[in-house]
Amino acid sequence: MNVPKEVKTYCPRCKNHQIHSVSLYKAGKRRALAEGERRHERAKHGYGGQKYPLQREFAKTTKKQTLRLKCKVCNYMRHKEGIRLTKMNIV
Repeated sequence: MNVPKEVKTYCPRCKNHQIHSVSLYKAGKRRALAEGERRHERAKHGYGGQKYPLQREFAKTTKKQTLRLKCKVCNYMRHKEGIRLTKMNIV
């Protein structure tokens, strides 16, 4: 699916419609020293194993692509929940 590089949409900080640049959201690297990560690692040790079952097979064939909208006026960034699709082109 083709998505335009710039869209005119509502900016919550400017409180009116502005031109936003569109990019694809990519999750950052997980921090091994974060509290939740350490807690999960501790719960996996010893008897009992995993707290919840590891997902072996995926039911879904595609992931939801999240769009990152950046206001050209105030540089406010917000995410827009995308739709399921195999490939997204920003043109």
